[in-house]
Amino acid sequence: MNKLCVVGLGYIGLPTAAMFANHGWQVLGVDVNQKAVDMINKGQIHIEEVGLGEMVAKAVKNGSLKASEKVEEADSFIIAVPTPHTDDNTANLKYLIQATNSVLEKVQKGNVVIVESTIPPRTINDVVAPLFEAANWKVGEDIYLAHCPERVLPGRILIELVENNRIVGGINQASTEKAVEVYSTFVKGELLRTSALSAEMSKLMENTYRDVNIALANELVKISEKLGIEALEVIELANQHPRVNLHLPGPGVGGHCLAVDPYFIIEKAPEESQLIANARIINNSMPGFVVDQVGKRVKDRSSKIAVLGLTYKGNIDDVRESPAMEIVEKLLEEGYTLGVNDPHIGQEQVGFKISSFTDAVEDAECILVLTDHNEFKKLDEEVILAKAKRPLVFDTRNCVRISNEKIEYVNFGNLKEKAAIDITIN
Repeated sequence: MNKLCVVGLGYIGLPTAAMFANHGWQVLGVDVNQKAVDMINKGQIHIEEVGLGEMVAKAVKNGSLKASEKVEEADSFIIAVPTPHTDDNTANLKYLIQATNSVLEKVQKGNVVIVESTIPPRTINDVVAPLFEAANWKVGEDIYLAHCPERVLPGRILIELVENNRIVGGINQASTEKAVEVYSTFVKGELLRTSALSAEMSKLMENTYRDVNIALANELVKISEKLGIEALEVIELANQHPRVNLHLPGPGVGGHCLAVDPYFIIEKAPEESQLIANARIINNSMPGFVVDQVGKRVKDRSSKIAVLGLTYKGNIDDVRESPAMEIVEKLLEEGYTLGVNDPHIGQEQVGFKISSFTDAVEDAECILVLTDHNEFKKLDEEVILAKAKRPLVFDTRNCVRISNEKIEYVNFGNLKEKAAIDITIN
């Protein structure tokens, strides 16, 4: 039985480890988070993902998956640690370097080392490979090194790990083929062979494409508000053109991909990436834009705002780079009182109180929807009318369907109807 060591048991590493463990591999998952290690060894999971709990429990029960804080010898290694950006928006590679060094302590001749972490262009060639070479390994001959970026959607990770086409970029052709052998265990999509450098850049461009197009939609919202145009209607009409596919606007861009990956390109070629940089500026401005829109509708800064949703997208528990978190901070800075509800988030994740929907809405003068969880698509309108001080729903995700005409509904399509009035409650 082939042995695999997966370093990093987060939103990508743990599903990857579980997938291999359920397809004939003996898998060791490694993480510095002792709580996560202990939970996994009990057959439990520390993150939310559809079907993952059952898969991990099965693998742990049959002995094909265990977790540890230390790397052990294996036939193949997968590095799936985060690569955050620093305050100046350059890549922080310390976790990748630490993980690579831990693998170096156990790597043997003939092993395959795969980096799944999203990284700036040339990181495999200029950072990872030199670490092995400094330890007297001939990369591409003694050990095989490749970059195989993840490209899965939270909520569908276990499906897309199997079905999606996979980019496999080796430091040389031999490394590419060795990595292809690893993923052919379960991947039903096409295994796209390329160089490490092209694999790095293709992953970044996949997310940059989406970020730039979301920025276009967000800029349309701002223009439409100024000109009194129905932005969402414009998008719907424009998308009737056979070669147009405008994205939807939102309160900003979050997650560890779209909000981060474009910076890895900008870092390496700042003068040549003007469009990408401007898209980042536009998307980063949306939390402030949302707060400004709230202020146009709720003049009294001592008012209560009900915030629905903290994660960066619906039906997940991930708040990384979430624009909702920034909006909460800005609202508090403005002086508003907040009631926050997110059925997918625990208080320990965010450091402040998570209320029930009823408690969040009580006495609120605006119900601000920031995440398109399924739970928010049909709100309890009776609770809103009975508990809210003002039945106003501001839906930044265009996901709520309101049926009662007594509830005022605003989204990015009708910002021209500002209803910017002061309401005095006797």
